[in-house]
Amino acid sequence: MNIALIGTGKMGRLVAQIAGERGHTIVFRIDIAGNDRGQALTAENLRSVDVAIDFTVPDAVVGTIDRVTSHGVGMVVGTTGWSKDLEKVRAMVSERNVGLVYGSNFSIGVNLFFRLMKGAAAELKKYPQYDPWIHEIHHSAKLDAPSGTALTLEQILRQSYGDQAISVASNRAGSVPGEHTVGFDSEADTLTFTHTARSRRGFAVGAVYAAEWIVGRKGFYEFPETL
Repeated sequence: MNIALIGTGKMGRLVAQIAGERGHTIVFRIDIAGNDRGQALTAENLRSVDVAIDFTVPDAVVGTIDRVTSHGVGMVVGTTGWSKDLEKVRAMVSERNVGLVYGSNFSIGVNLFFRLMKGAAAELKKYPQYDPWIHEIHHSAKLDAPSGTALTLEQILRQSYGDQAISVASNRAGSVPGEHTVGFDSEADTLTFTHTARSRRGFAVGAVYAAEWIVGRKGFYEFPETL
């Protein structure tokens, strides 16, 4: 599989490493330098690309998707913080008949955590003495807060709790890869469920897996749909 890597920061470099370990080739890579308006994402540069993987910044995502999909190339988008444009991008992907996978978190463990929290919320909602809350912490360089993962967890809890208040708290400090805790608190006790990422490797493995999955497919998919 030939991959275009858009974004060559820590996540991008790890994706390149994992892709190589799985027998794939990075045939084109670009960062903000020389691509501040997407001008490097040309038909010629993407000519031999099977799929593009994006780990950039929220403000650049929609423009990047527009450029890449206009050349008929499918994508995996690991960047978060652009959910306000979700429907716009969905329409773009449909119109151009390409494939795209996006997600708030590409860790397989986190996506199983999502499933578990859906079940936990459904059970605990039966007992109104328990109030739900969410806390997350990431490294100081992470741009969006709350994280996309925390927002997904909030959406999952809302399936059970509706309009009930759900406190979502975020911290940015040091080099923490990512930790998310969902809690249910009552006067008598507290239940907590935590996912802790030890490194970014799990995110990169999931992104490469998603790239393998989307090649040859058309449509707009959230990462859990690939599992």
